[in-house]
Amino acid sequence: MAKAAKSVEELQVFQKALLASAEISAILKGPSWRRDLRLRDQLGSASERVVSAISEGFEQSTDRHFAQYLYRAKGSSREIRTQLIVALQRGHVTDSQRASASDKYEEIARMLTGLIRHLETEDRKHRR
Repeated sequence: MAKAAKSVEELQVFQKALLASAEISAILKGPSWRRDLRLRDQLGSASERVVSAISEGFEQSTDRHFAQYLYRAKGSSREIRTQLIVALQRGHVTDSQRASASDKYEEIARMLTGLIRHLETEDRKHRR
């Protein structure tokens, strides 16, 4: 059995979400985004929400509450993949940029699903 993480930074899914968020930030620096500020802000916010929800959830006192935050992170991950499709259609990203970022968020979503299942099975009432 794997040892429990003592900090959110120890979670592999958190580390991957940070890297994926940095990739989104780099994508959003492209010049075409200046004419589509709403989509740029939505995509940037969604990538930040994934990291933030994992972090905030980690601090919850029960596994069930932590899982609720992970569901939110998973939803934001899906939102990002959808926004990347829109960004591709609007010419803000190349297909390879979309695929790279989308693949990262798909992996994050799978990892979140696994962690959610674990938490719902454990359902510790006092995580700390």
